[in-house]
Amino acid sequence: MPGRNALSFIFITVLIDMIGLGIIIPVLPQLIMDLTGLPLPRAALWGGALATLYAFMQFVFAPIVGNLSDRFGRRPVLLLSLAGFSLDYLIMGLAPVMWVLFAGRALSGVFGATYTTAGAFIADISPPDKRGANFGLIGAAFGLGFIIGPVIGGLLGNFDHRWPFFAAAALGFVNLVYGAIVLPETLAEENRRPFRLFSASLVNTLLQMRHYPIVFGLLGALALFHLGHTALPAVWAYYGIERYGWSALQVGISLGVVGFSAAAVQGFLARRAIPALGAKRAAITGFAIAAAAYWGYALAPNTVVMYFIIVLGALAGIGGPALQGIMSNQVPANMQGALSGATTSLASLMTVFGPGLMTFIFYMFSNREAAVYFPGAPFALAGVLTLLAVIIIARVIGRNVVTA
Repeated sequence: MPGRNALSFIFITVLIDMIGLGIIIPVLPQLIMDLTGLPLPRAALWGGALATLYAFMQFVFAPIVGNLSDRFGRRPVLLLSLAGFSLDYLIMGLAPVMWVLFAGRALSGVFGATYTTAGAFIADISPPDKRGANFGLIGAAFGLGFIIGPVIGGLLGNFDHRWPFFAAAALGFVNLVYGAIVLPETLAEENRRPFRLFSASLVNTLLQMRHYPIVFGLLGALALFHLGHTALPAVWAYYGIERYGWSALQVGISLGVVGFSAAAVQGFLARRAIPALGAKRAAITGFAIAAAAYWGYALAPNTVVMYFIIVLGALAGIGGPALQGIMSNQVPANMQGALSGATTSLASLMTVFGPGLMTFIFYMFSNREAAVYFPGAPFALAGVLTLLAVIIIARVIGRNVVTA
């Protein structure tokens, strides 16, 4: 079984991949406006449609990818995902019309299984009592990626709003080469299981999870959380531009602060807080903080307050790794890929509906004809949904849950 270095390998792989994702966020609104000729509020609707397409494709393919990794191993599936991501960025950067941009996002959704396979990878190499803390490293990689990526994207976007897409394609290729050289295989032959296409869907994967009642219940809470969470990537840039007059660089810097705060919590604090609080209490606390942070974003009167809420809200980062660790400890080794695929696909299903919903709410409350001007409405809804998730988590993990 690969040792400690394998954890570093997957951390760096996810980090580079997330840098690529973060690079394009500050400039995507401008690219959409250029290709469509529409003003910002209406361009946000196209942004929601792009996010919905990406999520739908990932919803369909994430369980397939997770089950493929249970059959053929983590390494080849992860490398294929990275190759697809790199090609997606190149297509988007070259897009002359909107349908090409949509084609690129569809391709990205098909191959967008990095997180799915990385989650199974972490489960393979982590003892049960370390899984929650080690899952936090993936969150830290996400956070660091959103420190570096959006800032670079904002800087490059000041010269040309297509440059960040080409930079992301190059990073994706570097990531692919790096993974081909250093990533080990972590799933032993005796822990592999046959792949059946019919069973590799969210419905069938959820039916498999019904054998693990704790996991099945917590997946419901995750669905609500992910639906609310879609407000962040869907409207953050549009909200910052509309409410505070941010430039692309300012959007990038704000996301960099989000990423730095998340990385600090999930990379360092979570590894100490989860064992100290216990996985159950850490999960409930983290999700409750997330609900409060969403309401804070909705009501923040200026940029200074917004940054204050970003930093405090990052403490919510202990919740996800703690909950993921609890769920992972309920299933055997040959089901880790299926579990990871189920959580990714469920998140993607929520993202099929979420961005369109959140950008529509943003449009309804931010256009100049709105009866009530409240561009923070998507975040207010996210807070309500996350509070419902907290209630479900508290009830489900009140049972006798295996945490180590």
